[in-house]
Amino acid sequence: MEFPKLPPHSGSVLSVVDMHTGGEPLRIILSGFPEVKGDTILAKRRYVRERLDHLRKVLMFEPRGHYDMYGALLVRSELAEADLGVLFMHNEGYSTMCGHAVIALGRFAVDYGLIKEPTSPETQINIHCPCGLVKAFTQYSNGKTGAVRFLSVPAFAFDTDVSVSVPGYESITVDISYGGALYAFVSAEKFGLDVNKSKTRDLVDAATAVSDAVKSQVKLYHPVSEDLAFLYGTILTDGKDSYSEEPTTNVCVFADAQVDRSPTGSGVTARIALQYHKGLIALNQARSFQSGATGSVFTGTAVEETMCGDFKAVVVEVRGHAHYSGVASFTQESDDPLCGGFLLR
Repeated sequence: MEFPKLPPHSGSVLSVVDMHTGGEPLRIILSGFPEVKGDTILAKRRYVRERLDHLRKVLMFEPRGHYDMYGALLVRSELAEADLGVLFMHNEGYSTMCGHAVIALGRFAVDYGLIKEPTSPETQINIHCPCGLVKAFTQYSNGKTGAVRFLSVPAFAFDTDVSVSVPGYESITVDISYGGALYAFVSAEKFGLDVNKSKTRDLVDAATAVSDAVKSQVKLYHPVSEDLAFLYGTILTDGKDSYSEEPTTNVCVFADAQVDRSPTGSGVTARIALQYHKGLIALNQARSFQSGATGSVFTGTAVEETMCGDFKAVVVEVRGHAHYSGVASFTQESDDPLCGGFLLR
């Protein structure tokens, strides 16, 4: 039996494609979103945050989403070389970079015709993120898309061996690194935890405590824009920073205690930049990063030295796989008191 008719509703219908990259969801908004105004991608990000945030909650929060849902809104870019612009959204607001989303969008852009003439064995897609232009390369053969790799914006170690006071643990030493967003890095062992075996709740509590401490005790900045000068989250690692052919595992807790199911694309970027800064990895030396949540794997490679303001930086290549999980059309009813979304914490 077919049901082509939409249910009773008021207002616009929000149509989406759902994907996941290494288990981390991505809800790509196809239609139903009002025009996003602004001369630049960062201005568009501010506009959505200030004027259209209710729609983020509609799509990310329950009953249509969940606490850890992630979304992508396609927008026009001011850059001539960009194939598309994108704004990222989550349970707290709007990120400046999202590697797992870029990997998913690499497939989506080819499969949904945003790239008019795909090429084999790879098709390049220039994706304008709030942090800058990211070049993605999608495997393409016989009309089928596959793995995606992307080249990051300049990534750098912001500061290392930073001492912060964390309640219950006194002083904890962390590293802070940028991979399109700023992250704090610390070994889970410092909290008596294991990124592979500990309960997710315990990992979240530890990472959140670190994020709160860094935000309150460390002055962050970015040489390109103040819009990029904020701590996105904390990544707990297995402490295996020295190079190995075996994967190193981490868990990223970002935004409002949101847990990344993937190894975290921008986090891999930042972690590679940190390891390169410390002399633990060489240019063009690939390293595997595993998610402590799902076991999924990304690879990361520092491929080029560069600068970001006064920071010595690297361009990082990150590779992973994304898959489709469905399509949906979301509606609202004016008499539904919960139509705007809610979260259980």
